[in-house]
Amino acid sequence: MISTFYRLFIINWTLARYGLDEIILSLHLFRPLRFLVWLNPYNWFRSQRLSRAERIRLCIEDLGPIFIKFGQLLATRRDLLPDELIDELEKLLDRVPPFPVEQARAIIETELGLPLEQAFLSFDNEVLASASIAQVHPAVLKDGREVVVKIVRPGIEKVIRKDMDVLLMLARLADRYWEEAPRVKPVKVVQEFEKTLFNELDLVREAANASELRRHFVDSEDLYVPEIHWDYCKKSILVIERIYGIPVTDLEQLRAHGINLEVLSRKGVEVFFSQVYDFNFFHADMHPGNIFVSPDNPDNPSYIAVDFGIMGTLSKSDQRYLAENFVAFFNRDYRRVAELHVDSGWVDRDTRIDDFEQAIRAVCEPMFQRPLAEISFGQLLLRLFETARDFNMEIQPQLLLLQKTLLHIEGLGRQLYPQLDLWDTAKPFLERWLSRQMGVRALGEGIRDNLPFLAEHLPDLPRLAFRALDKLANDRLEIEWKSKQLDDIRREIRRANRRSIKAIVGGSLLVSASLIAGLDGIAPTMIGSGLFFTPLVSALLAVPGLWLLYSLLND
Repeated sequence: MISTFYRLFIINWTLARYGLDEIILSLHLFRPLRFLVWLNPYNWFRSQRLSRAERIRLCIEDLGPIFIKFGQLLATRRDLLPDELIDELEKLLDRVPPFPVEQARAIIETELGLPLEQAFLSFDNEVLASASIAQVHPAVLKDGREVVVKIVRPGIEKVIRKDMDVLLMLARLADRYWEEAPRVKPVKVVQEFEKTLFNELDLVREAANASELRRHFVDSEDLYVPEIHWDYCKKSILVIERIYGIPVTDLEQLRAHGINLEVLSRKGVEVFFSQVYDFNFFHADMHPGNIFVSPDNPDNPSYIAVDFGIMGTLSKSDQRYLAENFVAFFNRDYRRVAELHVDSGWVDRDTRIDDFEQAIRAVCEPMFQRPLAEISFGQLLLRLFETARDFNMEIQPQLLLLQKTLLHIEGLGRQLYPQLDLWDTAKPFLERWLSRQMGVRALGEGIRDNLPFLAEHLPDLPRLAFRALDKLANDRLEIEWKSKQLDDIRREIRRANRRSIKAIVGGSLLVSASLIAGLDGIAPTMIGSGLFFTPLVSALLAVPGLWLLYSLLND
């Protein structure tokens, strides 16, 4: 509890130190307090006046990995934010201040259990890239192969844990007091984010992700995934083939090498949908710092991916509903979009389809009056979410990674080729996938996949059928019925009762503490009689009262 409130204080202090208290005080709620900006000493004595964009970037760096991750996401949205801010945020992609090389060398030797000279032919102290979770150094293996060594930042887990405690506390408060909480599910969203972040700290998991993605694209001309060197991979270090490519956002170099930017932007969309629908395993952190371009074939360029800490998967039903939704949007079939939202459970079953269809049409139709190449899919999603909120659409945490990745892809594609027609590139791909899933071929593959199960259980079917019929004929057939919903209701009732008791007891203790504290100086202290010592008794009542009320946030 103390550390959480301390972290909140540090966040606000850091904002004030960089003169960003003006952002908070510009909110409608705090506008009457805007004069406090002039009372901030850091605004009096700042020797060098930095731009707001620079101050935002420096503040994010100081606040740590969670805030840096958020800044990295914003860095891809040049169509939404000013160029000056984007230029600064792009520095967060791979230019976060590195930690000392001595610490990096010590971590490698500890993880491998041998001196650095025995593990590598050479190890370079140069930092190739430094991000929020880890940094990368070049090295050469004993057999002469060039590699890079990725090392997790020391002590980063404790830093992330503190920030996650703050986010969880805020999410629980929102879950209790925010009217939109049932739809947005703030606690579940934060828990998904927490799981993703801590998965990034395990580099063995990242190595496995890279290995699988490499297997999927081993013969591809569109995406290259470097080779993992498993003998050197541990939880805090990863050794992977060194690649040479052009940063995807370095348009000057791409043009100098004659790279076909239109083909490159289209391939980015195709690679994304291929990962999602062909392999159901997609790179979910495709910001510019993780994507390079091979200059070997300018007319038919290929991407090179690095950093595989965040990968995403979808259930079969989510894959299908998403694909059908996309195609329905492309075809401007708004009724089908509404029906799919209801069928998938994203919107209440009792939603009137006609009303939902009209609301979707009102959002989408004005956008389709412009050329498709000018339509921002990210903006469309945001508008649709605002519309669906009126129909109690719940946020789907399992789709957050996909949504974020799609925003990255659109941002990158539009930077490379502003006329990128995302719809035209994706639509044929999705239609082919749907035809494979629902056609005769899909039926044949389903039968083939289930043949082992049928072969195993088919001989038992006559005996099972006879037993069931015998029990039915002799009135011995028992039907077991268990409702998960009823169990959930019982648990919620018990939880509510427990919370009510805590609230009553905690509030009573605080009231009692206040009353007793009020006696100090009015009633005699009576230390000698041993009846009570006013401040001590007041504190003894207040502390458990505060603890009980705070525990409500975690109950």
